[in-house]
Amino acid sequence: MPLQIHRFPCLSDNYGFLLHDPASGETVCIDTPDAEEYLRQAEAKSWMITQIWNTHWHKDHAGGNSAIKAATGCVITAPAGDAGKIEGVDRVVDQGDSVALGAYRVQVINVGGHTLGHVAYHLPEAGVAFVGDAVFALGCGRMFEGTAPQFWASLERIKALPPATTLYCAHEYTAANARFALHADPVNAALVAYAEEITARRARGEATVPFPLARELATNPFLRADSADIQARWGGDPVSAFAALREAKNSF
Repeated sequence: MPLQIHRFPCLSDNYGFLLHDPASGETVCIDTPDAEEYLRQAEAKSWMITQIWNTHWHKDHAGGNSAIKAATGCVITAPAGDAGKIEGVDRVVDQGDSVALGAYRVQVINVGGHTLGHVAYHLPEAGVAFVGDAVFALGCGRMFEGTAPQFWASLERIKALPPATTLYCAHEYTAANARFALHADPVNAALVAYAEEITARRARGEATVPFPLARELATNPFLRADSADIQARWGGDPVSAFAALREAKNSF
């Protein structure tokens, strides 16, 4: 049986993710915003939590580590650059490292910028990547700790994944991101169509996560900071265009 991914809402606008490998019986928490909800969701599926993979240190991503570890004895993997701020860490990882879920090999990608040590977890065989707050549908995380060159380099690593990769981000921010994206890139026909679809989906109460990387490459202004259209409006090179976009989004 293939890898199973269970998405569920938690806190005010987070998504929780449980990855279950039927062959090995292992289950991984991607981040831990709400320990009680993660444990409840795993119990409802009769899945035993064996690992936690943290993307970064913020409380709505690592705040449930200790409670879940106490309840399950799971092993916690966290980004090397953020590990000093994360409870219960057993192993640290960074760019080029890998973790495993049963027979699945998982590539660790450094996507620092939102926090200095933020990482993403890419499962090539499954065609999915868990990107935390580095990239959202039509957006990216606030640049709390990193620099524009660092964050742009991180986005380039995500852009380099196979376009068919399905991205799982941690928040339902897409409707707000779409409004800014239309402001940033108003003549992008693919973006206009995507924004209309998002409006309809949210009106029906549907989630907009996960989403295909290929669509983000065509519509997400932050990932398009190296395009002529974006640079004509926002800056003469990818880093300056990205920095201008991120600053504008902060106050939009």
